[in-house]
Amino acid sequence: MTGKNARHNAFLRLVSGNGAPYRSEFRYSLLPSKEMIVGRDPSCQIVLDAMLYRMVSRRHAVVRPLSSPDNKFSWLICDLNSANGTYLNGQRIQGCQELHPGDRISLGADGPQFVFEHEYFSQATIMTRPATPLPSAGSYPGQSKSDSVSFTQLFPIISTGKDLTRKAYLVPGILTVVFVVLMFATVGRPQANQVIVASYIAFAAYYFVYQLCGKQKPWWVLVSVALGTALILKSPLLDFFIFVFRGILPGSLPSSQDSLTFTELLIRMFFGAGLMEELLKALPVLAALIFGLTLPSPWRERIGIWEPLDGILLGTASAVGFTLLETLGQYVPVITQNVAQQAGVGTGQLVGLQLLIPRILGSVAGHMAYSGYLGYFIGLAVLKPRLIWQILPIGYVSAAALHALWNATGSINALLLVIVGVLSYAFLMAAILKARALSPTRSQNFATRFLGPK
Repeated sequence: MTGKNARHNAFLRLVSGNGAPYRSEFRYSLLPSKEMIVGRDPSCQIVLDAMLYRMVSRRHAVVRPLSSPDNKFSWLICDLNSANGTYLNGQRIQGCQELHPGDRISLGADGPQFVFEHEYFSQATIMTRPATPLPSAGSYPGQSKSDSVSFTQLFPIISTGKDLTRKAYLVPGILTVVFVVLMFATVGRPQANQVIVASYIAFAAYYFVYQLCGKQKPWWVLVSVALGTALILKSPLLDFFIFVFRGILPGSLPSSQDSLTFTELLIRMFFGAGLMEELLKALPVLAALIFGLTLPSPWRERIGIWEPLDGILLGTASAVGFTLLETLGQYVPVITQNVAQQAGVGTGQLVGLQLLIPRILGSVAGHMAYSGYLGYFIGLAVLKPRLIWQILPIGYVSAAALHALWNATGSINALLLVIVGVLSYAFLMAAILKARALSPTRSQNFATRFLGPK
């Protein structure tokens, strides 16, 4: 099968870290007359996502065709002086090496992997595929010649199995039904109804962040962190925090009689709200980190913090506990009582519900954004322990500054408040995207498995 009687078919197939193939479109054909450069630069023939694969250089490696005198082709893999190296079957290459069918190419020690496949086809043995007949009148594309229907087609729930929980969001659907029934059951009991509504909105907001992070974390760990934050708010530790940040430090909250400039208000909010509340919400996260270090594997990885994604998941869970207790225990009762004294109990309860919904739903751009952003830095410090004293202060001050900016602009202009909220949300989303790219377990994370490379 040489010369004119042979056809070469070689390609690279992108696979995940555990060897599971991505979707079929991530298969790159190799041409005998053209080299294929792999990297993050848009000019490469095989372009990899810059956010997902930060370990890949802009021009990382090249696959070059090599012809022999008898017109047989082989291919070489060459490293282009990449920062993290190119590996062939687990061994770092220097210069170029010849590829053989089944060889596994890794861009970096833990980067994306390609499998090289090469086949020869003799044109004398190639059989043409019969043309697909056009659908006849009255038929539809894909219609079977047989009119029979299987039992599982009539009752699809029998054959879906585990896909219901993995792909059909069965658990969120069940919880939604449960919460709806509870909402009906608490009609006429405003306080209980408010707790149910707030809990469901908080669950929905957190589930959105959880799906974006794409890493599994036991639900009881997340609930424990949220409850831990709520318990801190009800403990004497809160009084100590208030004494330090609002008594000793310049974080006293302004009263209605104070006339402050924006700068003065921002400084007070930075100490009295930003630094104080972000440190308070970080305590359960740090406790999970320390507790995880005492456990054997795999419990230490499931409970503790080992990467930025862990920090974001626990940080946002802590923010959920903080927001629920602050909203249901402080803001809603106060405004309900004030309005009830002026306009009646019914009006007070309605206004309380109107306040509850935006406060809980807005936590994605509020408390969850600040705490999740700080959680990213906690996880990053674990990933890079030598730089911990550089990483943590930047994260703590950044989260506190966003928090203070939101509180300070709240009384000035609604448009500025929107801008700050969008900015906080963008900071959290950027941290999640970066954490997914840095994740040592990204090939096993469900966001990567479901979405694939961007």
